Amino acid sequence: MGYVSAVPVPQPRAARAAVSPGGSRRSLAAALLLGALGATVVLLSSGQIWAEGTASVGGGTVPVEAQGGTVTGVPTALAIVGLAALVAVFAVRRAGRTLVAALLALSGAGAALAAVLGASDRAALDAEAARISGDTAAAVAGLTHTAWPYVAAGGAVLILLAGIVALRFGTSWPAMGGRYERTAGPRTARTARPADPDRPEDLWKALDRGEDPTHGT
Repeated sequence: MGYVSAVPVPQPRAARAAVSPGGSRRSLAAALLLGALGATVVLLSSGQIWAEGTASVGGGTVPVEAQGGTVTGVPTALAIVGLAALVAVFAVRRAGRTLVAALLALSGAGAALAAVLGASDRAALDAEAARISGDTAAAVAGLTHTAWPYVAAGGAVLILLAGIVALRFGTSWPAMGGRYERTAGPRTARTARPADPDRPEDLWKALDRGEDPTHGT
């Protein structure tokens, strides 16, 4: 006949699976920093010169240049979407938070891709050359690109990382205004202490409340 051991089998502690308050705060701070910094870098970079060249005008040449927003407006638009999603992460809960975090990550990925593609684009400079020369068939010469498109792509990657952090740890973050929510249920009225006839101050307080201090004595 076999015997059943009474020694309890060690179970994994639930605390190990949960994110500690300190870890939650760190991941929250990391997502905020990455998202805000990334969006700022993208917006600033899009206002810089991305491409330069020359256009032939009247037998001579004039310099032409194109800013990032002229080359492509996609990184700027997606950076703004990413900022909105970063704020919305704290306004929603559960499945909504996961969807918003995914939107944040996709905004960063899309902005990075658009910036990299814009680094080799020449359509904006050709259009500027045609405008300056008055010749719709004019094309820019001596085309060069700056490093700003890649700076914008780097900022977009930071937005992507913020979205990944939100997807991984967002379920443990507090919701906006959650700490100020009132507990459910009506507040119970504080019961007044019966007046002590041996204490004059209690008698006066009972009279002020409109009570009969002799009731129950």
